[in-house]
Amino acid sequence: MILEHADIRIDPARAAEFEAAILRGAATVIAPSRGFQGYKVNRSIESPGRYILMIYWDTLEDHTVGFRESPAFAEWRAIVGPFFTQSPVVEHLELVGKS
Repeated sequence: MILEHADIRIDPARAAEFEAAILRGAATVIAPSRGFQGYKVNRSIESPGRYILMIYWDTLEDHTVGFRESPAFAEWRAIVGPFFTQSPVVEHLELVGKS
């Protein structure tokens, strides 16, 4: 399993509107994608306007090719993109260990 980690920055004054949009977009646009396993959205306590979106995929290609190269990606960006104050920083991670 691959973890997509996206560090998102928005205007804190639009937090409630953004939270509704990201949850709607994740549930309706990302969740039906091939290889999707689940997601979490966390809001920073210390840095208003900072969110971490974590999406679990079966493979890296399920995200980078299957989702990012599909029409669903444009739909996703239309929902959440207008809130971004800068481009999100996205990384992919592999699990090394857990308890």
